[in-house]
Amino acid sequence: MRPGTRRDLKAVNDIYNHYVVESHITFDADPMTMEARRVWFDHYAKAGRHRLLVAVEGDRVVGYATSSRYRPKPGYLTSVETSIYLLPDAVGKGTGGKLYAELFKALEGEDIHRAYAGIALPNPASIALHEKLGFKRVALYTEQGRKFGRYWDVAWFEKPLGVAPPI
Repeated sequence: MRPGTRRDLKAVNDIYNHYVVESHITFDADPMTMEARRVWFDHYAKAGRHRLLVAVEGDRVVGYATSSRYRPKPGYLTSVETSIYLLPDAVGKGTGGKLYAELFKALEGEDIHRAYAGIALPNPASIALHEKLGFKRVALYTEQGRKFGRYWDVAWFEKPLGVAPPI
């Protein structure tokens, strides 16, 4: 596990676009272009709240995890939205848990109060991973997104991070 770099963007994009085309996991309908991926990458840093970590086996990127801005309003600055995507052949091998654990370790000491993850249902593997890492389901949005000619529910999970400021 290591911070993602520009050299990883093609692999990251290929992993993500697999899910765009093959699943309801993301509600993007069209594959992300490399130009858009480069713009996306500019939101991540090696330090701070917003990170991109990649999982590597040999010289191959097999997955990535991010902590991104949750919402644009200043009151949400101490919240992040997390995402994780793995190559299909990396699923179920413990890579996701290790990747997410590294992401949360990297975020220690940052001014972050909560991490959120939206999971399009059904997705029992993602739910199990998030619950294993301390996320709790806090909301269910019914028919929140439409893809492949149908509506999908999205469960939202949250994980406390950091220490609450004194009142």
